Amino acid sequence: MNNALTKTDFNFEGQKSVYHGKVRDVYNINDEFLVMVVSDRISAFDVVLPKGIPFKGQVLNQIASKFLDATADIVPNWKIATPDANVTVGHHCEPYKVEMVIRGYLTGHAWREYRSGKRTLCGIPMPGGMVEHQKFPEPILTPTTKATEGHDEDISREEILAQGIVSKEEYEQLEEYTRKLFQRGTEIAAEKGLILVDTKYEFGKKDGKIYLIDEIHTPDSSRYFYADGYEERLAKGENQKQLSKEFVRQWLIENGFQGKEGQQMPEMDEEFVNSVSNRYIELFENITGDKFIKSDLSDVTARIEKNVTGFINSLK
Repeated sequence: MNNALTKTDFNFEGQKSVYHGKVRDVYNINDEFLVMVVSDRISAFDVVLPKGIPFKGQVLNQIASKFLDATADIVPNWKIATPDANVTVGHHCEPYKVEMVIRGYLTGHAWREYRSGKRTLCGIPMPGGMVEHQKFPEPILTPTTKATEGHDEDISREEILAQGIVSKEEYEQLEEYTRKLFQRGTEIAAEKGLILVDTKYEFGKKDGKIYLIDEIHTPDSSRYFYADGYEERLAKGENQKQLSKEFVRQWLIENGFQGKEGQQMPEMDEEFVNSVSNRYIELFENITGDKFIKSDLSDVTARIEKNVTGFINSLK
């Protein structure tokens, strides 16, 4: 039976508002704290798929929690506690309206732009003569706008400063944090036999202080390659073995769906749902090096409500 958490409708004490995202439901407690519930919803091509994936939310929440702790010496972050396997409670910050994307390799969006003939991305030059999945001489920062609706758009450092989206001093601080976080993530990944290919970070501000917010180094926000066999695949022009949710996108493409108008969402049978759940657990164990301990799914909503209510009461 699929007891995945696909919908939440809590009413916590002090709750002022709730934001339902594609995957996360974020509850605002008195403009002071945020309760982020990571659901088991899964999205691809900007579409939420019709069925949830058991344990996916727990996987994402616990990976992010581990990496927030592992990088807290670089930049303060929003996390206060994880009172439930699917929940992080943290500081309510005012988000910057840019996402800091950093790329160590010519992959994904960067490769598609490169293949089309472009040699700059977000105002950053890319060397000529590169091949797909090749490592950049040094990581490049390719920020995007943070869209409330529709797609995020590439934007250059110059445009961000010219439009006054972020001040020059603060943007330079965001760049420095991004590079240091990516370096730390790269080192941790290497210890696990992985390559951190690219990722995105989001930052916010509270009481004049910059915080790292949202998730970090999860398979939904980052792309990983297996280090073993990377050079051989690169030399042969073969696809890299990835540790991300790319396999879900590939399954959709193979079944004729890319989120375009008129396309029919393929049927997600129990076998497929379970296979995706198992892949996410595999991702967790590879990325963290920890054994995954499944939480109790018999009544996820009641479990979360009890745990979060208890924690909010402890803050009084």
